[in-house]
Amino acid sequence: MVTDKLTVTHQLSEELSKISGKAGFMPAKEIGIALQYLEENGIPNNKHEDYKYCNTEAVIRKEFKNINGREISIQEKDLKQNYYVEGAYNIYVLNGKLSLEYSEFPSSAIITAVENTPSEDLKKHLAAYAKSNESAFIALNTAYADRGIFIKIKSGLVVDKTIVVHHIVRTENTFFFNIRNLFVIEKNAQVKITETFYPSTGKNFCNTLTEIFTGEHAHVNHCQVQNQGHTFYGVDTLHVAQNRYSNYSHSVFTFSGALVRNNLRISLNEEFCECHLFGLMLGKNQQIIDNHTLVDHQKPNCQSNELYKGIADGKSVLTFNGQIFVERDAQKTNAYQSSKNILLNDDATVNAKPELEIYANDVKCSHGTSTGKVDENALFYLKARGIGEENARKLLLHAFAHEIIGNVADADTALFVETLFEHNLN
Repeated sequence: MVTDKLTVTHQLSEELSKISGKAGFMPAKEIGIALQYLEENGIPNNKHEDYKYCNTEAVIRKEFKNINGREISIQEKDLKQNYYVEGAYNIYVLNGKLSLEYSEFPSSAIITAVENTPSEDLKKHLAAYAKSNESAFIALNTAYADRGIFIKIKSGLVVDKTIVVHHIVRTENTFFFNIRNLFVIEKNAQVKITETFYPSTGKNFCNTLTEIFTGEHAHVNHCQVQNQGHTFYGVDTLHVAQNRYSNYSHSVFTFSGALVRNNLRISLNEEFCECHLFGLMLGKNQQIIDNHTLVDHQKPNCQSNELYKGIADGKSVLTFNGQIFVERDAQKTNAYQSSKNILLNDDATVNAKPELEIYANDVKCSHGTSTGKVDENALFYLKARGIGEENARKLLLHAFAHEIIGNVADADTALFVETLFEHNLN
């Protein structure tokens, strides 16, 4: 049993340490477990079922064999001019590090660098939901994360404005980040959090892991807008632990990135939890966008609703793999899952795999998937009324995407997403 990261001399660990940097704030025990897992399992490739269409090992070995980049700073005036949302709390995260001097914080909330997380929250929540021996990228993050942010919304606090977290990556040449975030939303608290990821400079791989705790009766609307550009590669892992009567809503929009892998796991740990998951993928050129979700119904009387949509153009590869587990004690579960996709040409690929695993006998669960081309009858109808073919096609794609965009709770974020979607359709 490996108990100290210094005892690990395996070649893989040495290779990973070169690209991942030094370990940061995690306990030595967790780091030991993580490194042992990496030694035994390695980084997943297309021989792993969950990464069949997303060969992360090949990408890392080819594109990030040599890390020779450096981080670049950014001026305050550039932040305010280019990354600012009126009527919101603007939080700036540069290369995974919180910029305290530029950010605006709601009162009664705690927002700080993750290494400065209060000790009681660190002990209770960090590494409590994303287990080090669960997957390679969780293990890699646990072993080598050295940056990230901590957000805590205290009990009973209703945050009056959306918290917008601006993730900006500025580097030269190639760089590999391991970023660890922790969000704690306490009992009866309510908050809207939008995370916006902008086009990066340099060639970057970001292995990001966020753990979210929602207390009893907490309400969280969480939106992620991924638009990192064609030199970005990344794995974003999100683990959410819900308590009694909590409501968690998550929307993810992926518009650019050479390779983007999203791992989302929701644990409905107590009765009367509710979660809503929405996703929109827009693939072009040779992009790889891979969404994997797992909703674990552990207790009775919980609801989950899941809708993911994809539009594939060029030679892009889009994947949705959604798993719903209903444990033996989770009677009266209501779970719905749907994946709908459009292929814009014959070179694009969509892989959809919805899964149900049910051990309770008093449940309502359903899932479905569909993939096809733009509806020719609808296209003909619009063209017959004087709308050009290109505009008619865009109009239909907008209607297809609106069902997802319309679920964004914050109006400014919804408008921003709509604008990005239109821009990336061109």
